[in-house]
Amino acid sequence: MLERRETEKESRWPEQSLVRWGFPHPLGSPMGLLATAVLFCMLLDPVLLQTLEQQDLPNVEGVPSLNVKFDSWRMELSWDCKENTTYLECVMIHKENGPIKITPQEKECHCKFSDYSLHDGVTLMVKVNSTQRPIPETLVYTNSGGEGTAAQNFSCFIYNANFMNCSWAKGQAAPDDVQYFLYIRDLRRKRERECPHYIEDSGTHVGCHLEDLSGLANYNYFLVNGTSQQTGIQFFDSILSWKKIEIYSPPNNISVHCNKSYCVIRWEKPKTRHKLSNMEFKYQLDIQKQSTKEHSEDQPIEVPGNLENSYSFPSPEPRPKHTVKIRTSDARIQNWGHWSQPTEFGSEETEPSLVPIYALVVLGTLITALILGCLLKRFLASESLFPPIPHIKDKWNDTHQPDHQVIWENFTLDTEKGDNEEILTVEEVTVALASK
Repeated sequence: MLERRETEKESRWPEQSLVRWGFPHPLGSPMGLLATAVLFCMLLDPVLLQTLEQQDLPNVEGVPSLNVKFDSWRMELSWDCKENTTYLECVMIHKENGPIKITPQEKECHCKFSDYSLHDGVTLMVKVNSTQRPIPETLVYTNSGGEGTAAQNFSCFIYNANFMNCSWAKGQAAPDDVQYFLYIRDLRRKRERECPHYIEDSGTHVGCHLEDLSGLANYNYFLVNGTSQQTGIQFFDSILSWKKIEIYSPPNNISVHCNKSYCVIRWEKPKTRHKLSNMEFKYQLDIQKQSTKEHSEDQPIEVPGNLENSYSFPSPEPRPKHTVKIRTSDARIQNWGHWSQPTEFGSEETEPSLVPIYALVVLGTLITALILGCLLKRFLASESLFPPIPHIKDKWNDTHQPDHQVIWENFTLDTEKGDNEEILTVEEVTVALASK
């Protein structure tokens, strides 16, 4: 038994193997020199060198002396308890998070880690103190199965506060008969469940829909594993926080109240998976003028959450019709939800019609024509009733002045020419009586 323990110590601590082999001390005798030469020949043997190299490598399997085991579902590292052994530390070397250390309780032969993703593999180590020196026991946990067969592009989101959808894609190297299964566990380990409603694509599970989220905690462990008749399927796991995957609904009870100079837009915080204060939200407002035919390229107005949840929008009267939409996000995580339905405010702004303008132009033209016709008719009538009175031309004084007067003789002649008078001549005829 003593010889076995010494052999195990040598395998755990390869750096001590040279001391164990022992270099002969130079004694100055020919036999000592001969022994040294024989020993160097043995060390140069390829088989012996390979053995030493293997001893220098870390032991990736559970050391038989402790029988180290790892339960990936419970995240528990356990080993066989030994007498006269003190267990100092449990270590998980994670690819993303680095070394994670836990001190086991006294006389306990197990360590329980918090949940971490394991699909990239981890190295586990138990440090024990035996015969007054620390000795590590190492175990390498790998993701068994064909490379590239695990589910990929995994994501989940919570919506409407009570529903969750998860989706993933088939692995690039997965066989045709692969089937995936989703398991969810809250980090308090109070509830574990399989997906109740799978979403399929050509018979393969590629998603999950959950309508009951009562068992979910702030952080949850998601595991997607698979089966196939052709090859082993690797698993995929992830730790997700509900705050990072929840898509908030639009705000409730959006209202707008306006005065002569501005409009106050108010709203209420949306319903969420867990109760949050007003300060944990932020909002974006999209205000558009309805008469604008093309959507404005202005950036939405970002408003932090507060007790009032309001925004004053400058809009003096008369104001055209506007619409406002609001969406919500976590104050620390930029994950915007859907826009609300548009809420209208302001008066209807109609485009000016050309028909009244045309009617006014036509009516004005008719009135102008009527007025001009009346004036012209009146002027002609006055000319016929009151002809101009001619004056006698003063030839002595008007020698060098233009002749603006009408010559009486010409006027008389023209008047006679213009007025055709009929002269009736009456003659008295005497008729002789026949009796004479």
